Amino acid sequence: MRSGVRVGIDVGTVRIGIARSDRDGLMATPVETVDRTSGNAVEQIVQIVHELEALEVVVGLPLSLSGKSTASTEDALFVAREIAGAVDVPVRLVDERLTTVSAHSALRASGKKEKQTRSVIDQVAAVMILQHALDSERSSGNLPGKDISEFPAQS
Repeated sequence: MRSGVRVGIDVGTVRIGIARSDRDGLMATPVETVDRTSGNAVEQIVQIVHELEALEVVVGLPLSLSGKSTASTEDALFVAREIAGAVDVPVRLVDERLTTVSAHSALRASGKKEKQTRSVIDQVAAVMILQHALDSERSSGNLPGKDISEFPAQS
């Protein structure tokens, strides 16, 4: 397992959840939720990546249940490309099917009401995305997901 902090990203249409790992890559924890409508969300993410001296950025790739691309997939790829163009660390994409649904379920099970969870749901989803990537790398010895370069921009 590589040593170094990873940053996990859950891209939503309104908010972007951010998580981080410890230096040993064992556990993901929430960092913050960035308001995507502010116009400077990517800059805020880049600042966090730099502050944490991250080894890599892991972005959730929302696919349909059948594994096909959706509008959300293209949106996450757009944000991942923006981040990749502004940082000097690898950006990897991992399948995040049902992550937000799982995050909602986890928060409901903890007794939180829907209104109370809006500000943290994206962070919880980012934690789940990053934890999955960490667990995958630890169990397989392979880098998680796919590098952003495997997803060329469509013209």
